[in-house]
Amino acid sequence: MPRLSEVIAALDNLWPAERAESWDAVGTVVGDPDQEVTRVLFAVDTVQEIVDEAVKLGADLLVTHHPLYLRGTTTVAASTFKGRVVHTLIKNDIALHVAHTNADIADPGVSDALAGALDLRVVRPLVPDPSDPEGRRGLGRVCELDTPLTVREFAARAAQRLPATAQGIRVAGDPDAPVRTVAVSGGSGDSLFDHVRAAGVDAFLTADLRHHPASEARAHSPLALLDAAHWATEWPWCELAAAQLDEISDRHGWDLRVHVSRTVTDPWTAHAASSGATTDSSGAPN
Repeated sequence: MPRLSEVIAALDNLWPAERAESWDAVGTVVGDPDQEVTRVLFAVDTVQEIVDEAVKLGADLLVTHHPLYLRGTTTVAASTFKGRVVHTLIKNDIALHVAHTNADIADPGVSDALAGALDLRVVRPLVPDPSDPEGRRGLGRVCELDTPLTVREFAARAAQRLPATAQGIRVAGDPDAPVRTVAVSGGSGDSLFDHVRAAGVDAFLTADLRHHPASEARAHSPLALLDAAHWATEWPWCELAAAQLDEISDRHGWDLRVHVSRTVTDPWTAHAASSGATTDSSGAPN
C-alpha cells in the first residue's frame, strides 16, 4: 500500500502547485504523510455530504477541485461549516488534497475533460500558459466539432452529456446558427471573453456568465453563449483525474481503489420557467 506522501507526490506531478494562480489555495489540507492509502474519492466540492460519502466509502484520501479554505480562517471549530468538515476528516483518518487552478491549466486538465464529455476535438488552449514551450497547457480550450451542429442541437448535446442540474443549459444566440468551432472553459468563464472573441469561434460554453459581460459579448459578435452549471462543467474532470491516478497506481504496482463521487453538489435544486417563456428541451428559444 502506498503512503499518502507517495500518492500526493504523484498528484503533484500531474498538477504542480506552482502552476496555480497566486490567489489560489491548493495542495494537501489534512492528512498524515505516513498514513497508508487504499481508497481514494474524487469530487468537485469539499462539502459535508461529500466528506460523509468518503467516510461511508472507507476512503483514506479525498481529492477535490474546489478548495476548502480559499481565503484563510481563524478557526476550525466544529460549530462552523468548514470546521465540521475538517473534524470529520481528521476523526476518520481521511486526508484532503485540492487541485484547483493548477488542474485547470494542466494538460490534460479540466477543460479537456469538459471537451471530451461534449465529444469535441481539442485544437489548442484558449489562453496558453506562457511557461509551456509546447503550447499545450493553459486555461480553456478551443475545439472543433467533427460534424457541424446548430446552436440548438449543440445545447441539446450539452444538456444530455453533462451531469443533470436544475439549471440545465442557458443559451444566448440564434438557435439555428451553425456551430463548427467552440471555446470551452470549465467553471466561471466570463473573464475570458476577450480571448474567446480573438479565437473567432462560433460558440462559447462555460459557467456563471453574468448579465453585463454576456450582453457585451453578444453585442460585439454573433457568438453563441451556452451557460451550464458551474459544478456540471467541472465534474468531468473527476473522471479524468481518477483515470490518471488509476494509471499511476497500475504503473507503480499500488493496490489503490479509485472512485468518483456522483453526488450532485450544485447548490441550485429547482428551476421554474418564467411565465410565457417558450423553450425547447435544450433551453434554446423556439
